[in-house]
Amino acid sequence: MSFPSSFRMTLQRRILLEEIRGMHSHPTADEVYARVRRRLPRVSLGTIYRNLETLSRAGVIQKLELAGSPRRYDGTTEAHYHVTCLGCGKVEDIRLEPPRSLEEAARQACGFQIVGHTLKFHGLCPKCAGSGPRRKGAPPFDRPGQPRHKEGSEAKTSGKLETGS
Repeated sequence: MSFPSSFRMTLQRRILLEEIRGMHSHPTADEVYARVRRRLPRVSLGTIYRNLETLSRAGVIQKLELAGSPRRYDGTTEAHYHVTCLGCGKVEDIRLEPPRSLEEAARQACGFQIVGHTLKFHGLCPKCAGSGPRRKGAPPFDRPGQPRHKEGSEAKTSGKLETGS
């Protein structure tokens, strides 16, 4: 990978980059900090945040800003999409070829010279789709044909809700 001419690859940045690329979970800054700290025990969280920002501005990593979630980082810089679980907050890559027709349609609609786009998918991972617990603070998500459960409620075998007393 080539870096901008003004970019300096320090030991801290190299280790941070190795850790992010070794994690395929799209880690938060705190998760990266915990991993880097194993190799550089004296590194500060502030240093991690500054270097994550520097690496993302340089195009060496991607910064994912997903509404309602902490920033996450991705060591894969090639164009690809992400899916976020509304239940547990897990973020995964989706390997789909970006549709060129979408960018052309956008160019025709607005007259801009389109150089790229971002598309985010939201849903439930297999674990959460099987009625796993929702992440605290996650928006409610009703599956078609499924009753909405309230805290302290239990579903009867008939599918209706019964309030706990």
